[in-house]
Amino acid sequence: MINPDMRPMTPDNRSVFSNTLYRSFNEWYKKHGWPGDYFRCAPEEAGIFFDVYNDLTPGCSFAFFDPGSGDLMGSCFYHPREHHVSLGIMSVNPDYFGRGIGRGLVNQIIDYTEREGFRSLRLVGSAMNLDSFSLYNRSGFVPRVAFNDMVISVPDSGLNIKTSGLDRVRQATADDVPAMSKLEMEISGISRVGDYHYCIENTREIFHVSVLESIDGGGLDGFLISLKHPALNMIGPGVMRSEADTLALLANELDRFKGMIPLFLIPMGKKEIVEQVYEWGGRNVETHLFQVRGEYKPFNGVVMPSFLPETG
Repeated sequence: MINPDMRPMTPDNRSVFSNTLYRSFNEWYKKHGWPGDYFRCAPEEAGIFFDVYNDLTPGCSFAFFDPGSGDLMGSCFYHPREHHVSLGIMSVNPDYFGRGIGRGLVNQIIDYTEREGFRSLRLVGSAMNLDSFSLYNRSGFVPRVAFNDMVISVPDSGLNIKTSGLDRVRQATADDVPAMSKLEMEISGISRVGDYHYCIENTREIFHVSVLESIDGGGLDGFLISLKHPALNMIGPGVMRSEADTLALLANELDRFKGMIPLFLIPMGKKEIVEQVYEWGGRNVETHLFQVRGEYKPFNGVVMPSFLPETG
């Protein structure tokens, strides 16, 4: 790899980041048989990734720039939470594929995680992209959970799903954040209070957060966040105690996407969820792997990760 200039991205880099991300994903997926563009939006709209990541953790990115041309060679965001770091979306300029850019970015984030004393570094990566999987695997990441990437074409009238627990689902408020944090610590051993507040406050008007109240009214049995934007319509992240709880929250959140085709990740090992989503008309479009470098607590419930904000 040439000796690049390495620095965090600034708001001045948003446009070039958006175009690089758009090209990187569209060209890679098209080359590997994806039907159409991965990002089916204007290149500038892919900048929502830059916006959300910088809202949550300003300045937490690494970017390599060509010292000769000044081109953005590649970039990656990272997100310090209470006990772990999440490795955010990585993109490499197609003009610099195969030059070790990805490896250099991952090494920077590993160094940061270890230097600052976090317990683990986590990511959700495509199992289809064996180059990136091998990069993470060689860097010490261990695959822990496999997910089906599912989409459902929601009719304009909605899916009109009837499932148990829907009567206990409501929109989240800031008062729910302590219970959300407690639930996620119980189920997956992590917490991300800043993320919950950010999505509930929803200053960019793209998020929605639902919670599932416990039957006895003494807490929460789940929460689920969704994102609606031209660059990505996605349900997740979410944490639930049971598969039935997951289906109730998912049915509720799907109704937000009338006339659209949202994407969501469900654990392959949760048979009841997988079978029900297929019955609702779901299609499996890809596979992702939750991977951890460092401390890992097996999930004691159901976890649905997301790509924005990146979660593990």
